[in-house]
Amino acid sequence: MSLWLPFRGRWKLGRKNSLGGSSQLPRQDYEALRERCLMEGRLFEDDSFPASLRSVGSGPLLRKLPPGLRWRRPPELHSNPQFYSANAKRPDLCQGVVGDCWFLAALQALTLHQDILSRVVPLNQNFTEKYAGIFQFWFWHFGKWVPVVIDDRLPVNAAGQLVFVSSTYKNLFWGALLEKAYAKLSGSYEDLQCGQVSEALVDFTGGVTMTINPGEAPGNLWDILTRATYSRTLIGCQTHSGERVLENGLVGGHAYTLTGIRKVTCKHGPEYLVKLRNPWGKVEWKGDWSDSSSTWELLSPKEKILLLRKSDDGEFWMTLRDFKAHFMLLVICKLTPGLLSQEVGQKWACTMREGKWEKGSTAGGRMKSPRDTFWKNPQFLLSVWSPQEGRKSPMPCSVLVSLLQKPRHRHRNRKPHHAIGFYLFRLSKYYGDQRRLPPEFFWKNAPLSWPEAFLTEKEVSQELQLEPGTYLVVPCTSEAGQESEFLLRVFSRKHIFHEVGCGASAVFSKEIVDQNEGQDEFFTKLFEKYPEINAVQLQKILNHMTWSSLGSAQPLFSLDACQGILALLDLNASGTVSIQEFRDLWKQLMLYQEVFHKHDSNQSGYLNRIQLRAAMRDAGIMLSDDVCHLMLIRYGGPNLQIDFVSFVHLMLRAENMEDAFQNLTQDGKGIYLQKPEWLLMTLYS
Repeated sequence: MSLWLPFRGRWKLGRKNSLGGSSQLPRQDYEALRERCLMEGRLFEDDSFPASLRSVGSGPLLRKLPPGLRWRRPPELHSNPQFYSANAKRPDLCQGVVGDCWFLAALQALTLHQDILSRVVPLNQNFTEKYAGIFQFWFWHFGKWVPVVIDDRLPVNAAGQLVFVSSTYKNLFWGALLEKAYAKLSGSYEDLQCGQVSEALVDFTGGVTMTINPGEAPGNLWDILTRATYSRTLIGCQTHSGERVLENGLVGGHAYTLTGIRKVTCKHGPEYLVKLRNPWGKVEWKGDWSDSSSTWELLSPKEKILLLRKSDDGEFWMTLRDFKAHFMLLVICKLTPGLLSQEVGQKWACTMREGKWEKGSTAGGRMKSPRDTFWKNPQFLLSVWSPQEGRKSPMPCSVLVSLLQKPRHRHRNRKPHHAIGFYLFRLSKYYGDQRRLPPEFFWKNAPLSWPEAFLTEKEVSQELQLEPGTYLVVPCTSEAGQESEFLLRVFSRKHIFHEVGCGASAVFSKEIVDQNEGQDEFFTKLFEKYPEINAVQLQKILNHMTWSSLGSAQPLFSLDACQGILALLDLNASGTVSIQEFRDLWKQLMLYQEVFHKHDSNQSGYLNRIQLRAAMRDAGIMLSDDVCHLMLIRYGGPNLQIDFVSFVHLMLRAENMEDAFQNLTQDGKGIYLQKPEWLLMTLYS
């Protein structure tokens, strides 16, 4: 559970680099190693991260291990092991004895975005076809995506239960294997004992993090969360310090995943709710809107049925008001900085530069007095200008600066992070590219921006609104003489960025290719135009969309079809859906489009019974042959084939019914409904 205090171990591993760290991970060719194991008829064993206590660590974690610890492969633990299953829709990962709730909270956020998850976790890996006991994962490590290869031997207790991360689906092992890969990247399982959600989020995405103190958040926090949830973001949060379960059910000093938000309509007016998940997979909030709270009676029966799940699975709802009171940190990670600026129509660009603070030369420390050594720090020239050419009065440019410090040891917790920050100065004249600015410049010119506090974090970042012009960025540690390497990133619409005084040439920004950025801009415009969407507006939106996967067979949504879709999404009987609900619908429509296209083998625009069953299975809904036939009679045409519009309606209803069942069932086998609830669920939807 620990988040902040690093463990300092005693044993050493690897060759030291110039700054006192050690060599990087060994280079291992996944494909070559797997082919060699298959040819030799043996399972891979990773000598660089062995199945022994050496990979666990040598500190307090050893005392948490159960007696009789052993290492086993998934096929030895389950008769039908699976690497990953798209059908496991509920958050399924549970923390083990390692205090890595920060890692699990970030990982759970990753599972909400299949496209981002598949970049980190190649989902085509399995325990059957060409199985050789070897797996590979990818992490964004200081500007580069790096592969990490592991064997699949996992630590278990005497009963054969996983000691570290496990899944509520006992035959799924991707989470446990990913944790092992991240432990290898970090040095050992022990090195995962403490950390911050933002660190893991960056390692999973290479994205930009922004941190907010909910208690001091601006009045538009709900708007920020709304924009974040309909953009491609990963969101984590952390409670106030402490290491015990509080009376209200929250865990002190603990990381959680924010899995959703919802504006609900109560009898006394609207209420703003956030949905959180505890990485333990149990222990939940006990206040208003908790699983057992009477406040759920303030909602319409349908909204209650589809939102409330009475199960100690670690996931729960609470008001935004309570969230602000009980959480000290909100971390939002986005693949591009678009969340931070509401500009549309322009691409973001990024420049990355590496540097180092070396004692006696470039480790100058922060600004303290006119005669300090601050001027010795690395200096970077930044020129920004508005991408909107031809404006008479230049508008301020949105710029985001991110400073990441590299680990100083092979084991991430062996040498804790320095406190770091950066200063920004406006340059009124050109000083030349190759000459560092002298001490006199810093005596005479006050910084335009400076660190309010130096933070002992892996990354610090700041959003800036700058007039077009030339600036100087000076990254530094809090004290002179502190050594480390760093990565400095600049994001803007248009800029040039390079280090001065080191002979380096100017580096032009590289445009960020984000296939989803157009979607984000679409939702931004839509949100401004339609805070609530009715059936007529929904019809207009859906019929103006380009369904790229469907080719020439573009669907035409009737008003009746849109009213049916609306009825499935409209939980509070308002006759409209919010932009949040439409964002969820959009994600589902993109999935439905892909699976429909995949199984419409002859591009006819229709699916038959066999194709429909396969498509629904790919979308996570399992139906028997008989039920599938009935669905074609209900939703298909006279020839028992179903078009895309009817497929969307069927899938939405099937998923609604699945969610309602899971929320209402006590034993996973059946449910009890009163007559009004039954009529509501069957007639209105």
